[in-house]
Amino acid sequence: MPFPSPDTFHPIKLPDGTVHKGTVFLKAALEHPRIEVGDYTYMSAHQPLIDPSDIAQRLAPYLWDFAPEKLVIGKFCQIAHGVEFITASANHRMDGLSTFPFLVFGGGWEGRASMPEPGQDTVVGHDVWLGTGAKIMPGVTIGDGVIIAAGAVVTRDVPPYSIVGGNPARVIRRRLDDADATRMQRIAWWDWPIDVITQHEVEICGTDLSALEAVGR
Repeated sequence: MPFPSPDTFHPIKLPDGTVHKGTVFLKAALEHPRIEVGDYTYMSAHQPLIDPSDIAQRLAPYLWDFAPEKLVIGKFCQIAHGVEFITASANHRMDGLSTFPFLVFGGGWEGRASMPEPGQDTVVGHDVWLGTGAKIMPGVTIGDGVIIAAGAVVTRDVPPYSIVGGNPARVIRRRLDDADATRMQRIAWWDWPIDVITQHEVEICGTDLSALEAVGR
């Protein structure tokens, strides 16, 4: 059976031929001007995912259409049920005597007196696995190949090929050391044509980095 196109809304077919409505390819499922998602990145939930606006709301509930920041997610990421990106527009001003956002209630969204300055984009690399209920805080950059444990609250940048967990999340261990992580990022298998990727699933999912490098030459 051919691998589904990244533009497929529900890419998983069950044994009886019906589609699994709890998993979507986000590139096909999202309609949001401030979210960018790479090919084959999927999101799963314990209930059907059908409405594009609802999917965006679940994923990044504070990222308004007019927000100055963006959420950028790479290719082949795996996003489990309940993952939330708390983007910069959720922030309150923290450098003054009060954190109360007066202008929001007065209809003055363009005002700055009680609002924080625009925050940074939140960026997720390629082939990142975000476990159930993980929360990613504003402005965080998550490197390629990272695993975020279930329930983790990620408050700072995560180096490539690390496993992080806890609240606040910390590096539990590295999946690859710096040298091998650099080799993986140089290979960048996620940029290969999908037929080449599926042909070399054994090397991509295996443990022999040299064998994967040989494929990419």
